[in-house]
Amino acid sequence: MITELVLAAAMAAESPQAPPARELAPGVHLIPGAILPGRGPDGNTVIFEAPDGLIVVDTGRHDWHSDAIVSFAATRQQPVAAIFNTHWHLDHSSGNGRMKSIFPDAPVYATRAIEGALAPGGFLVRNLERTRERAADPATPEGEREEMRIYLATMEDRRSLLPDVAIERARRMRIAGRRLDVRVTDGAVSAADIWLYDRRTRIAVLGDLVTLPAPFFESACPDAWRAELDAAWATPFRLAVPGHGEPMTRDQFNTYRLAFGAFIDCVNSAAEAARCASGWGDAVAQLVANDTARAEARAYADYYVGFLRQNGGASPDCAN
Repeated sequence: MITELVLAAAMAAESPQAPPARELAPGVHLIPGAILPGRGPDGNTVIFEAPDGLIVVDTGRHDWHSDAIVSFAATRQQPVAAIFNTHWHLDHSSGNGRMKSIFPDAPVYATRAIEGALAPGGFLVRNLERTRERAADPATPEGEREEMRIYLATMEDRRSLLPDVAIERARRMRIAGRRLDVRVTDGAVSAADIWLYDRRTRIAVLGDLVTLPAPFFESACPDAWRAELDAAWATPFRLAVPGHGEPMTRDQFNTYRLAFGAFIDCVNSAAEAARCASGWGDAVAQLVANDTARAEARAYADYYVGFLRQNGGASPDCAN
């Protein structure tokens, strides 16, 4: 354990960009994700302190995000004892390899949906060769090439994305000595996702079931997603942590939940795309920080109206 923490401290010290952790409740901390200009996103990371170490929920994409996780572990003088991936999107799981290199005994808890994404023709491998070519092309802008290199490195280390403990059904589990309610979706953001509820603090960690400024539908089953938001609403949480964006009160979550349902209804209607997009933007205006984010909300929504309608109301990867 001491060796792991010394290594963690040394690696974290190399990155001045690591965002600081914020305490949400005693023993529960948030490392906020971000989208830097010209870069892919990092999802939010939630860390639970447990008797046997730290439970890390989602590990981000970039080194500067995983630096914040290892820095937190070093500061707390606790090892990472377990890793949860709410879903397989790489902005939530690319950091697994880094975590496992420092804390090799920390199992990854995830669903088997990642296996489909990694199968021949699956979401994560469809553009692999094209990405290799573009990453090697000197005409590709350096920022884009760096993002491609991260993707390619993750795919080279794809074993770190696979579950050591496959979660296939909802249950109450003791992880590193701390009890958590582990919920599993039947389709939603991906073919199967995990979200967590901590009864002690009444915090729900929802992954990309909630994202701002808009939901991301690339691998989604919207009807199952909508049902899972209703299931989360039925849980007596006081604070919900989204996959992207600030933690939400119950009222804020309900605003999002109702806006999501209204958006899907609009997509499935004959309404103009602009009407659906503006409806989404207006509904979540109070949940985003500024006019720029509100404009982004409408732009994302407008894009996803077309995406969903072109694919029969769901992602082509939705098997439900």
